[in-house]
Amino acid sequence: MSDALTNRPAGGKPPAALVQGPNWRIRRDRPVYRVELWPNQSLTRTGYKVFFGVSGAMLCVPLAAVVGTPVFWGLLPFAGLAIAAAWWALRQNGRNLNLSETLSIWRDEVRVERRDPGGKIRRWMAEPFITRVRLHKDARIEDYLTLTGGGREIELGAFLAPEERVALAAEVEDALTRAMRA
Repeated sequence: MSDALTNRPAGGKPPAALVQGPNWRIRRDRPVYRVELWPNQSLTRTGYKVFFGVSGAMLCVPLAAVVGTPVFWGLLPFAGLAIAAAWWALRQNGRNLNLSETLSIWRDEVRVERRDPGGKIRRWMAEPFITRVRLHKDARIEDYLTLTGGGREIELGAFLAPEERVALAAEVEDALTRAMRA
C-alpha cells in the first residue's frame, strides 16, 4: 500500500497521502460511520439577488440627488466599482463553498476524500485500529482536529466552527471504537 501513496500537502502536519491506483476502490458495503462536511452556506441564490438589489438601490439614493449634473458622472464610476468589487468578493466566496470532505469508516478501513474548490480530489486512507483522532487545544486554530494513521496526519473539518470540531471528534472516536468491535 505504501508504494501507492504520494506525499501531497493537505493542510495537515505532515502532508496527507494521496491514494492513487487500485488501492482506492469503490466500496459497495455500508460503512459503520459516514459523514459529509462542507462550509456554512449562509447566502442562498435568492439572498445573493436580494443583496445586490438592496445594494444597488442604496447606491442610487445619493446618486439621485445629483442626476443631470457633472457630479453624477464623477460618482457613477465609483458606484459601479463598489458593486463590481462586492460581486467579485461574493463570487470568490461562492467558489470556496465547493469544498467538501467525506469521512467513511468501515471495520477494516478509514477513508477521507477531500474535494477542493478547484476540483482537485485528495484521498487518504488508513486502518481503524491505527487511526487516532487528535483535538489540538494549543494549536493556532482553536480545537484543531486531525486524524493520524499510517504515518500520516491530516486535518479534518478545518472550515467548521470550534464547537462543531469538538462534536465531530467525539463522533469519530465513537465510530472508530464501534468499527474495531464489529
